[in-house]
Amino acid sequence: MSADPKCKICRRAGEKLFLKGERCFTPKCAMIRHPSTPGIHGGARKGKRRTVSEFGIELREKQKIRFLYGLTEGQFERYVEEARKKKNSVVTDAIVSFLETRLDSVVFRAGFAVSRSYARHCVSYGHICVNGKLASSPGYRVKKGFSISIYPKSEASPLFKDYGERIKKYDPPTWISLDKDRRVATIIAEPTVENTQFTYDLQKVIQFYSK
Repeated sequence: MSADPKCKICRRAGEKLFLKGERCFTPKCAMIRHPSTPGIHGGARKGKRRTVSEFGIELREKQKIRFLYGLTEGQFERYVEEARKKKNSVVTDAIVSFLETRLDSVVFRAGFAVSRSYARHCVSYGHICVNGKLASSPGYRVKKGFSISIYPKSEASPLFKDYGERIKKYDPPTWISLDKDRRVATIIAEPTVENTQFTYDLQKVIQFYSK
């Protein structure tokens, strides 16, 4: 069985979270090869229904989103609390905005990286610019009107060797405008549940943190 920590996260969540980028679309994906829950009792659970409490459902939904965006418990809780306090805003849309406008998430959404974990690596090692200046914090919050690009000296790096071919077939979400030739992405709208096609149940997450 796969010992990759990221694959175990998906198996524990019971669905693909696409933490391994393109590998998740191949037969090598752990959710195809070993869909059972990791651990010595994981195989025994296959095919059996387990009764899950409401708290358990809320916890699982919260964990899925947290792992998907690579957040610590404290980071995610702060996003939810900040969203609840934000005036003139739908709480679920505010949470999505905080998640999606993280620099590592924008780098992924712009097609510069094949996964959010790969995007975090690119940001942390100084390969990404915001408004023409290097930014090295994956959690940096990007705003409408900001431009994100690959650092010119990094374009020849092996990290981006397949970018040219891959980006030809890629279309970013509607809240990002992507100049594929210049390799510049611009935030043109606020990310929301609707324009990100966010499928996770944020109401469950809000209920979890309300207790």
